Amino acid sequence: MIRSAASAEPPYLRIVGEIRRRIAAGELAPGDRVPSTRGITQEFGVAMATATKALTTLRQEGLVQALAGIGTVVAERGPHSSPPAARAAQPARPVRQPRPARPSDGELTRERIVLAAIAIADAEGLQAASMRRVAAELGVAAMALYRHVPGKDELVVLMADEAAGRAELPEPGPSGWRDRLEQGTRLQWEMYRRHPWLAQVMSTTRPPLVPNAMAVVEWSMRALDHLDPADMIHVAVTMVNYARGTAVNLEAEAEAEHATGITSQQYLDANDAAMRAIVASGRFPMYSSLAGRHDLEISLDTIFEFGLRRLLDGIEVFVTR
Repeated sequence: MIRSAASAEPPYLRIVGEIRRRIAAGELAPGDRVPSTRGITQEFGVAMATATKALTTLRQEGLVQALAGIGTVVAERGPHSSPPAARAAQPARPVRQPRPARPSDGELTRERIVLAAIAIADAEGLQAASMRRVAAELGVAAMALYRHVPGKDELVVLMADEAAGRAELPEPGPSGWRDRLEQGTRLQWEMYRRHPWLAQVMSTTRPPLVPNAMAVVEWSMRALDHLDPADMIHVAVTMVNYARGTAVNLEAEAEAEHATGITSQQYLDANDAAMRAIVASGRFPMYSSLAGRHDLEISLDTIFEFGLRRLLDGIEVFVTR
């Protein structure tokens, strides 16, 4: 069977060509977010590895760049960049450009691998931080990573430990148990805020061995060491579970916003009329009472603040019982 040239073209090159076309045509301007790996899998019907390879190729061409906390965006065009029309005329295949010399295995370290993986996960989500993708960012062969990290699972644990290690534990810290427990839980929330993917890694039922995260919990519970050990660990896990349980929404929201280009507030605004029609039925008096309350703000931060105070109130009753 004779295949046409188009059908023989690798899928990732078709994706590269289409995104390159959108950039050249001005549909995607410098600073605009391009489809994430998940967005590409949904739009083009390809595997995650193919989506990752397409974005890696676009980065190697200098057309896109990954920004922490934002995602992959169209790179700013320098004064010597080709005009859009010239880029549109280029064939849909990678432009071979000189690449920096690959670091030798002696220059490649576990720390560099972990930091590169965290940067990718912060910008595009945990799923994007594959071993192949990290290797591409570092300019090395994927197999070189395995000399320093056994695999993706071990890499994720190292990433979590590095992220948790960035929390600054004040010493001596608050002496009162409530202030100390509150501050420790806030430190956990701030970790998830900086690294939304981290909530996927941590677990209450199968906790990964992350010493730096354990240190935050240990610091938080220091003023409650007069409790029975069983009660003490239940208080600790309850607070850990609360912070993580609220934070699992962060990564999902970031991915949804990246894929759709719509913020959570824009989503709520777009569904406002439909929501009003539902509450107008009279079946939902609580929701009806909120109509027109422009002073009301509900976000993950306000939910975290409200819940944290109520949890501490309940623990205070238990501790002073």
